[in-house]
This record gives sequence, structure tokens and C-alpha cells, in this order.
Amino acid sequence: MIVGAGAAGLATGIFTRRANHLRTVAILDGAKKPGAKILVSGGSRCNVTNTIVSERDFWGGRATIVRRVLRGFPVGETIAFFRELGVNLHEEADGKLFPDSNRARDVLDALLRETARCGATLLAAHRVVDVEPIGDGFRVVTAAGDLHAAAVVLATGGQSLPKTGSDGTGFTIARRLGHTIVPTTPALAPLLLDAADGIHHDLSGVSHDVEIAIWIDGVVATRLTGAMLWTHFGVSGPAALNASRHWMRATIERRPVRVTINFHPGRSFEELDVWWTARAREHPKAALQSTLAEALPASLAAALLARLGIDGTTPLAHLARDDRRRLVNALVAWPLPVGGTRGYNYAEVTAGGVALDEIDPSTMASRRRDGVYLVGEILDVDGRIGGFNFQWAWSTGFVAGRALGGGAARA
Repeated sequence: MIVGAGAAGLATGIFTRRANHLRTVAILDGAKKPGAKILVSGGSRCNVTNTIVSERDFWGGRATIVRRVLRGFPVGETIAFFRELGVNLHEEADGKLFPDSNRARDVLDALLRETARCGATLLAAHRVVDVEPIGDGFRVVTAAGDLHAAAVVLATGGQSLPKTGSDGTGFTIARRLGHTIVPTTPALAPLLLDAADGIHHDLSGVSHDVEIAIWIDGVVATRLTGAMLWTHFGVSGPAALNASRHWMRATIERRPVRVTINFHPGRSFEELDVWWTARAREHPKAALQSTLAEALPASLAAALLARLGIDGTTPLAHLARDDRRRLVNALVAWPLPVGGTRGYNYAEVTAGGVALDEIDPSTMASRRRDGVYLVGEILDVDGRIGGFNFQWAWSTGFVAGRALGGGAARA
């Protein structure tokens, strides 16, 4: 019995029946119409996977375990699987793979059709509230009555986007079954900036590439590059979303954390200072703000200079050395006054979850309770933005399905 009819749950059901058509499979979901999270993903286009996926694209549990699971069902097999279901994929920026129709609905419909074709039973409006071990298996307690299962797959998701059904119940069930829950936080969530210190109000809607540094305990713990979008509440976009989990993890661990931005990704203070010095020598009459706007959005250039108190009309030849160095330092290490995230309601995934070393990566079976399997977001694994979390769902679903298909007992 599979608890949860999201991406990982549907995949597990499909691959179990494909591996063994004698294996009875029921997929339970609390929603009347399962798959809501698939429908809203990727701006309702569903970023199915990425052209290149490795353990380096994920955070959380041990990378060696993540790598082993991903190798069980790699990207090439994911592409072939969806092609077989009638969903061809195309590549976009940063290797993201979307359905050719650009409709998440087509991805969900294909999964539901294959679930039915394989002979798995989908029981909608069956919200599972508990799973209790009994002598010959498990009692699955649902709002529609109790059911019996020889094996149970927890595919309940995490706590992100709770309106789609991910309310954290799976963590409670897993804990009762003997699992350790790594403390959870929102991940891939927009960042909130301090209203008093931020410049975001003047830049709402402006997007550009940055390098974000997350400083923990006084040193740079992580550097992330990508597009960042200024908003009325703070920042969003891939770079900010990826940074959110690192800020949140440090915060719940009560470790000092701060965030800075390099507006010239990959360039150091020394390199940029040399560039500005040379630029002033080559174009002494050029205005500071117009020169800055050659590499940055004009509104951002104006906002930075205003905050630094430097006159943007100053010719480069007249720019004081101290002002030049203040500007360069701001360009490579602008402080981002993060005050929090927009929380689970806006988070695309959950960081934390069932400790990864408590599952067997060759089967997704629990090492704590015989007959229990765990797949997808319920585990302590969260990927960066770009289709990686869906690939984790497909890979864990395949590995679990292959294992469950090894016998003919009721699931």
C-alpha cells in the first residue's frame, strides 16, 4: 500500500506493477483529485528533470546514498519513461527539461493513465492518519476506514505547499514507526529582507545574475550562482531560492549566519578594483553611474550609488580612491539583510525529513521497520531548483517499485 499519490507515490505504484503484475498495489491519497503539487510545479509547466543530475545537486543526507539511488534510475531512463507515456521533453536554460506541451496537466494525466493501465488501484479521498504494525503487516488508518497491508510505502511528501496536501503527517507516521526525523525547514523559498535596510522596494521586478555567499560561523559555507529577482518583499529567483535552505538550516541550528551578494559572479575585489582603475584611465570623462549601468541594470546601479552616498554624475577621473574601493567592495560583497523566508506556503520543497541512513538505498526499505519503504520528499534530501527534486521522486519510486515487485504478497 502506497501512502501518497504525488510524483514519488505514482512512480512507485507504476514500477511495482511493471516489475510484478501479480503484486496488488493500492495508492491512497487524501485529495479528491491527486497530483496537485505536480500541477503547480514549474509555473504549471512541470520541470520533469534536468539533463545532468548527480548527488552534487542535492543537500541533506549522505551524498553516497543519494548517488546510489540516482544511479538506480538515471535521467536517460526518465526521459525514455515519459516518452513511452506520450510525454516528450525539451531542454531549456540550465538543462531544465519540460514537456513539449508546456503543460503540467499532461505529465499528471500520463502518470494517472499508466497507473490505471498497470493495474494499480488509486484510492482518492483516503487520507491516511496513521500506520500501525500488526502481526501480519500493517493497519492503515484512513478517514474512510481501516485497511490492511503487508507492506507500506510512505510517499507523503514533506510540508511544502501544504494546500496541495503536504501537511507533515508523513513525518509523524514515520516517527511512530521508529524513524529519526532530521528537523525540517522550508527550502526553495523566496527570502524576506529587512524593510529598513533593504533596497528591494526600489528594484521590484528587476532580475540579474549574482553570486550569493552564505556565511556561517564567520566563514563562507556555500556559494551559489544564478539569476536573482528583486521583489516587494525581498528576493526570489533561482539563486535566492537555492540559498534559502542554507540560511534556514543555520538558523534552526542557532549558528550565526549572514548573506552577501557579488554582482559580478566569479570576480574578486582585486580584479574589479583593477578594472575600475583602468576604466578611469581609458575613459576619464565617463560618468560613474552610466559606467556602472553597463554591467548592471540601470535601476540597480542608481540604488547602489544612492545607498553608498556616491554622486553618480562624478567623472571617473574624479572618483576618489576611497569611494572607488567602497563601491568595488559593495559590488562583490553587498550585504543582503535576510530576515526569514516566505515559509512552507511558498516553498517548493522541504529540507530535513527521515534520516537517509535509515533506508537501504538499493530498495528504499526502512532499516528500522520491516515492510516499510520511504520515497521522495519525506526523506532528508532536497535538490536545487531545476528539476532535481522530481528526478529524486522518479528514482526513489523506481528503486522501491523494483524491490516491491520482487514478491507476490499484497502491498
